[in-house]
Amino acid sequence: MNNRLLFLPMMLLLLTGCGGQENENGAEALAVAVRGEYMAMTSYSLQAQVNADYGQRVYDFTLSVTWDGQETTVSIQEPEMLAGVTARITGEEGILEYEDLSLETGFLDDDGLSPVSALPTLMEAARSQYIDGCSLTDGVLEVRCADPEEKPGTGQEITLWFDAQTHALTGGEISQDGRRVIACEMTEFTKT
Repeated sequence: MNNRLLFLPMMLLLLTGCGGQENENGAEALAVAVRGEYMAMTSYSLQAQVNADYGQRVYDFTLSVTWDGQETTVSIQEPEMLAGVTARITGEEGILEYEDLSLETGFLDDDGLSPVSALPTLMEAARSQYIDGCSLTDGVLEVRCADPEEKPGTGQEITLWFDAQTHALTGGEISQDGRRVIACEMTEFTKT
């Protein structure tokens, strides 16, 4: 019985990653509640402005994403010359479509990070990645996700911003080895 009583606080500590530190504004409790909602969701759709920084080149995109619990569909809205290009991802398979043509693309690297995969990566972080820290300021919940075994500023780190009232994801950033490579601002977001 005592083991069960210890399990719940330990699980909350692992989920939040906030190290048991007191936080008067309730950011940890809100982060755990938001995580639970995102884990329980069965579908979502969103549209976002995505900025991808490759170091020597910077690209801006408008992307729309839908997920039905099985398949993720990412469509490029802007720039206009790429409008209509759509990626469909189901499990380990990826297909790139444009008009009547389709091409199997697979993933570009071991982590699969690209501007097209950025939004699904942020959503997966909201659902399951280790929460390294969180704060609540002016109605915005900031959640920082990182590998707990990596030193800060190394590997992939993700920062998510949620509306504290609606729990809608409003933005996110992905950093690699301390350098921001993806920045996203959500312009529409719906979850079920």
